[in-house]
Amino acid sequence: MTDRVTAPYGAWPSPIAASDVARGERRLGFPSVVGEEIWWEESRPDEGGRTTVMHRDAEGTLTELLGATWDVRTRVHEYGGRSYLPVPRRDDKAAARYGIVFANRGDQRLYLLEKDAPAPVPLSPQPEAPGGLRYADLALSPDGERVICVQERHPAAAEDGGDEQEARPVRSIVTLPLSGRAASDPAAVTELVSGADFYASPVPAPDGNHLAWVSWNHPRMPWDGTELRVGALEGDTVTGAYTLKGGVTESVLSPLWRDEHTVVFLSDWSGWWNLYEIGLTGPAIALYPAEEEFTHGFSLGLRPYVRLDDGRLVALHGHADLTPGVCDPSTAEFAPLDTGLESWQTLASDGDSVVGLAAGTRTPQSLVRLNPDTGAVDVLRRSRADPPPADYLPTPRTTTFSGRYGGTVHATVYPPANPDAEGHGPAPYAVWVHGGPVAKALSSLDLAKAYFTSRGIGIVDVNYGGSIGFGRTYRERLHGQWGVVDVEDATAAANALVDEGAADPERLAVRGGSAGGLTTLLALCGDTFACGTSSWGVTDLLRLAAETHDFESRFLDGLVGPLPGYAATYRERSPINRADELSAPVLILQGTDDPVVPPGQAHALAASLAERGIRHALVEFEGEGHGLRVAENQQRALEAELAFYGQVFGFDPPDVPPIELATEYTPAQPEERPEPSDEQSAAPQADESDADTGTDADYDGDLVAEPLPSLEERGETAGEQTDQQARHG
Repeated sequence: MTDRVTAPYGAWPSPIAASDVARGERRLGFPSVVGEEIWWEESRPDEGGRTTVMHRDAEGTLTELLGATWDVRTRVHEYGGRSYLPVPRRDDKAAARYGIVFANRGDQRLYLLEKDAPAPVPLSPQPEAPGGLRYADLALSPDGERVICVQERHPAAAEDGGDEQEARPVRSIVTLPLSGRAASDPAAVTELVSGADFYASPVPAPDGNHLAWVSWNHPRMPWDGTELRVGALEGDTVTGAYTLKGGVTESVLSPLWRDEHTVVFLSDWSGWWNLYEIGLTGPAIALYPAEEEFTHGFSLGLRPYVRLDDGRLVALHGHADLTPGVCDPSTAEFAPLDTGLESWQTLASDGDSVVGLAAGTRTPQSLVRLNPDTGAVDVLRRSRADPPPADYLPTPRTTTFSGRYGGTVHATVYPPANPDAEGHGPAPYAVWVHGGPVAKALSSLDLAKAYFTSRGIGIVDVNYGGSIGFGRTYRERLHGQWGVVDVEDATAAANALVDEGAADPERLAVRGGSAGGLTTLLALCGDTFACGTSSWGVTDLLRLAAETHDFESRFLDGLVGPLPGYAATYRERSPINRADELSAPVLILQGTDDPVVPPGQAHALAASLAERGIRHALVEFEGEGHGLRVAENQQRALEAELAFYGQVFGFDPPDVPPIELATEYTPAQPEERPEPSDEQSAAPQADESDADTGTDADYDGDLVAEPLPSLEERGETAGEQTDQQARHG
């Protein structure tokens, strides 16, 4: 064993390169299993971040089902979710041969790829406008002849002088045949359920006589209040629909039929997302009351629990990180399983076999087969083939800090870790602020963190008030307080590490992307942090409220307050209006085609910083949207952030291009920042840099947008907003 060298924090030699972080991971998502056959979604970072579907047969042979011209991703709600479904196909009396139905990102049509077929064929009709018809949350009809799913229709924009509401997306639950007839005959797509603003989780009963689903309406988000509804399924119609459970202040998610007459679901009626069951009539029954969450939150197609043929349920449970256990509804007993993997994302089962996606603090995300009787796991596929030596990976410490007024702040601390180097005194630390803001940070292996900790920069990942995983009351701490509670909690975590003697009070950084970027910039208005990195961060809340997409068009009602009454609060909490309070250096990372935080916001922030002589750097990524998909750009962003910390904290990181911090602003020429193409404009991306579930399409709550009418176009002038604010006190 070699002697450890003493080197400045941040400049430790590390085998973890930014290129390893950006190019080395295949993000896995949404597994399915039938007997010995397994399917899952898998990203291709070196192919622009596209997603394909993989198949593993009984002999363990892996096959990529879709080539480079296909990108499997639905854009329902703009965040998407599960984007494919295995479907059995039979020829006369032959055994079932499984193909897949999938949504293609480019045109958003559904396609069917038969087993051994040379190419997919379309199932859904060609929309009038590109991406105008979208599908998600696919389920097989009981007769095996149709797909039941959520459809999202995007009508053409309203004509001048027309009602802009006509241009908003319309959602319903539909069914379409696997024969492909709907590809040329739109009338073959049959609407089963309509009338609500949003739908999720359509699941037919085993006997095909009923359909259950989840729905909700503006201004609620699915973690605020939803309804579990059921109706009689008769051919291509649903009749007699009624609400089984849920309401304005109760979030009901992930229904699953236990038998022909009983539905299992998740509800936070008690303050925690717990397991319940309910018959077609009568009250709901709690299966295992606990102050734990049994889901990661909301995502189309997320399966946090599955049913076995013997009636038992295998369910994920915990707080930020979830692990599996077995629930027996007949005895109300729950037995946790010790799998050796600390952070599970989702499950799948055919009633006998159970597979899932899981990771550990030093184990990359993996596709595993789970034995529900013993907890034993068999690793079938890893997201990384060659993770770094364990000695270079941080050992996370999950803890709580005392926030303002004594409130609890949940966080995970990642101390610097390197077997070859050491430093003297307290280390520099960066507070990581997850996006969302209604999301969470996990403790599973993340090489982006190890990139910094192996060089001597500690990290504290904060699950500030509003984060998922700690009950409804903790989530609701952020109601009306976004830009306040999150900032206070991030600051409290940094100060607590200083008080412990772990962090250097003169070398504290804060960083976040999207919603986390807003928190970062507002935290820099105080005197705790020496610098901050905002990645495609929200800077203007009024503009965000005017331009964001339909799924989140009323999100800020709960986070800040309804418009126009709270316009003054929106301005007060917009970093673009508080640049005069900033004094610390800022690194701004920005995509040139970002539909959520347009480049103009980043340039306006840079100009404001220059006016005050504050050192800053604006790094733009050509062709990127809200988040980085291209491996080269991810590498560049990590290296820029490390070089930025070196400039501010006084160390020279080896093998990293230097970054220039300016105090002047030179506006980019128009030709240097071209307008996004039609295809790019139609495809805003969720911020994948801080995705918290380890699945490429899982919703993490980040704010993603497509243009909607401005406040002025809605007839809400600044004067009207001010008057409304005054009336609201």
